Amino acid sequence: MNVERKPIVIGVTGGSGSGKTSVGRAVYNHFSGHSILMLEQDFYYKDQSNLSYEERLNTNYDHPFAFDTDLLIKHLTDLIHYKSIKKPVYDYAAHTRSDKFIIQEPKEVIILEGILILEDKRLRDLMDIKVYVDTDDDIRIIRRIKRDIEERGRTLDSVIEQYLTVVKPMHTQFIEPTKKFADIIIPEGGRNQVAIDLMTTKIKSILEYQLKVQ
Repeated sequence: MNVERKPIVIGVTGGSGSGKTSVGRAVYNHFSGHSILMLEQDFYYKDQSNLSYEERLNTNYDHPFAFDTDLLIKHLTDLIHYKSIKKPVYDYAAHTRSDKFIIQEPKEVIILEGILILEDKRLRDLMDIKVYVDTDDDIRIIRRIKRDIEERGRTLDSVIEQYLTVVKPMHTQFIEPTKKFADIIIPEGGRNQVAIDLMTTKIKSILEYQLKVQ
């Protein structure tokens, strides 16, 4: 019996510094050489070219309103129907979307990664597997401090202030509640090899099943 061919969509979410990117990358690397792509929610921050630079600096990037979710849904839907997309590129120095884009061809496995991908029901309904990476707050802030100082040139005081005034409250209000929508909850992110192995085994079985029934 034939079934309609459709990519597998895996949503991977969790708080900032939880290890969600490591989980998504581990799955991606496991299927290296196969038909797989990663779609990062961070690429879909809204265009803020209509705002002054000072206004852009005050944007709350941990709030759902910071993302162009409608465009992300459209692009994910296009990929599911095997249509290529023009993935936007965000300019973090200018705090707005750049005029560049990346041509993304459709693949058989789509990993959608981001802090708020389970917040919108329309996005959730497009996913086959929903994963929440659950990591203690103290570990997440240490990882964020290390990343922002080493990779983004931030000061310790600025990272801590942003975490306490924006990141932590937004996590409590918008990210943590989405855990209830997850099919799989992974403690400690990319270091949980057992959970990653279970995920990759499940994905492999779905791919094999699709090939048999087509």
